Amino acid sequence: MNKKFNTSWKASKRPGKQRKYLANAPLHIKNKLMSVNLDKDLRKKHNTRNVTIRKGDTVKVMKGKFKGKKGKVTKVMLKISKVIVDGVNIKKIDGSKADIKLRPSILQITELNMDDKRRFKNLNKSAKSEEKK
Repeated sequence: MNKKFNTSWKASKRPGKQRKYLANAPLHIKNKLMSVNLDKDLRKKHNTRNVTIRKGDTVKVMKGKFKGKKGKVTKVMLKISKVIVDGVNIKKIDGSKADIKLRPSILQITELNMDDKRRFKNLNKSAKSEEKK
């Protein structure tokens, strides 16, 4: 199998090929895959279903051991497609705490960080285009 990322690849039933595609994808594609769905209030306000996650967003964990926990995103790791959320950690045997790296697919954004003006502009563009329809 070729190591490089193939732009013409469409789909495969084989899970190994799917994992390989995600692992070797360039960062601009991985960034699109880091999208997280919004809660109902934000969906109505911004007229969009999901947004790429950023540092400073407040999220809620929807699945797994930490289901129901809320916290701020402290770090987004594009290369491994994981997110670290403040308050979602595990106690180790020696007593120290370790952060848990979560997949963005199990998160839901409850509050957006609007410090970045470009992000706000993109959200407004999508909201205006929905109103015209």
